[in-house]
Amino acid sequence: MDAAGVRALLLLAAAAAAAAWAGAEALSLDVHHRYSSTVRGWAEAAGHPGHRAPAAGTAEYYAALAGHDLRRRSLAADSAAAPAPGGPLAFADGNDTFRFNAFGFLHYAVVALGTPNVTFLVALDTGSDLFWVPCDCVKCAPLSSPTYGDLKFDVYSPGKSSTSRKVPCSSSLCDLQTECGAASSSCPYSIEYLSDNTSSKGVLVEDVLYLTTESGQSKITQAPITFGCGQVQTGSFLGSAAPNGLLGLGMDSKSVPSLLASKGIAANSFSMCFGEDGHGRINFGDTGSSDQLETPLNIYKQNPYYNISVTDVTVGNKTFGTKFSVVVDSGTSFTAFSDPMYTEITTSFNAQAKEKRNQPDSSLPFEFCYTISAKGDINTPNISLTTKGGSIFPVNNPIIVITDTSPKPIGYCLAMMKSEGVNLIGENFMSGLKVVFDRERLVLGWKTFNCYNVDNSSKLPVNPNPSSVPTKPAMGPSSSNPEATRGPSPNITQIDVPQPSSSSSIQWHLNGSLIVAIALLCLASL
Repeated sequence: MDAAGVRALLLLAAAAAAAAWAGAEALSLDVHHRYSSTVRGWAEAAGHPGHRAPAAGTAEYYAALAGHDLRRRSLAADSAAAPAPGGPLAFADGNDTFRFNAFGFLHYAVVALGTPNVTFLVALDTGSDLFWVPCDCVKCAPLSSPTYGDLKFDVYSPGKSSTSRKVPCSSSLCDLQTECGAASSSCPYSIEYLSDNTSSKGVLVEDVLYLTTESGQSKITQAPITFGCGQVQTGSFLGSAAPNGLLGLGMDSKSVPSLLASKGIAANSFSMCFGEDGHGRINFGDTGSSDQLETPLNIYKQNPYYNISVTDVTVGNKTFGTKFSVVVDSGTSFTAFSDPMYTEITTSFNAQAKEKRNQPDSSLPFEFCYTISAKGDINTPNISLTTKGGSIFPVNNPIIVITDTSPKPIGYCLAMMKSEGVNLIGENFMSGLKVVFDRERLVLGWKTFNCYNVDNSSKLPVNPNPSSVPTKPAMGPSSSNPEATRGPSPNITQIDVPQPSSSSSIQWHLNGSLIVAIALLCLASL
């Protein structure tokens, strides 16, 4: 069955739903991915058995999803100036995000820039601020590679976009003014990552980012955005992570959410949904819903990250009151805690695990791994975090399962890393949740959610009543918060994850040469 056939099935389903809800006050529809099990079922029912779709989670699966969106089409002719903030906004090619194991287990989205527009597959990182793409390359990742599958990337060139503007050194967004020859010169930028000499350097430019409204009639709009024209990349940016750019979602004034809010294009909040199957969503201007759980953000002027306080941790039948703060970061794949939190959680997990502890491969970066019984049953203790204010942050997917070539599950690991001096909630602990980064009210919100569905819950107001705004946390680092001290930013970027050989018995994209730097803490400073 071709794509047109699948789209026809989706239209039939939408028509049936509309008929069923005729006369109702509101119409709600489930949004199904074209490769989801629901669509497969529709294809079978429509007389198209064996509907060809890549297996979920495979490289072919995600390449097909992103490849569909990485298409050339003109957006400028159908777009208009950005509207005033109202409903959520998404990228013009949709709000879908995809986790690519081959590119560091990070979530990626398709974005369009410039006139005529050029599309990029960019990594989404709440732990860094600058948005950069390969541009007028001196040294960049290749545009195509066997490791990319069918994906073919592009580069941005300011000289080829009629809407491109240089950002002068006199701009308030220019951090390297001391390196400028004159105030009118193009502002340089340089980000260095403490990870295999990984860095990005170039100049700042301004151009239009294409967005679309998510409520009412969909309409493409143009948002002027400042971003990095990445001329020289090194280290993991040359192929193993973010080869086509990185979109910073942090709290600094240079991040995309900050720029959209400062220009009145979107409310100062955004949401990300992390599906357990690797599919997700991102929406700018999403202030969350009344049924979400929340906790205040700890804001420090020196290092303004999405930092929250944890007051208790529950592992199975044991709760311990270790208090610590943690950065919530989509740019790290696997959660990392320092001691004593790491030892307390892993020791309790190990004591309650039913399976025999066994390290299936010495190269695995996880300490606590177990053999799966012949029945294939996995019984692990539940993990949850109690946050400041009492809201429970559930950990839906704390383990990774290891299979042989069958692929038959042979073991699993508690996918948590031990770090030094910084605590990070990575993507795996956010799996199965919709997370709202509300920078206006200074809260982090979340709720269990299926990323394929439309959230029809009662929305929180874009401009909340001042009385509902929580007390702003004290400015300045605390001695108990090592990650909040003055210093370089913890930009977490997945690096150096080699593909397994055909002879490898472990199919979790791991082999004997796996570098322990999975979810490495890369310190970046502008």
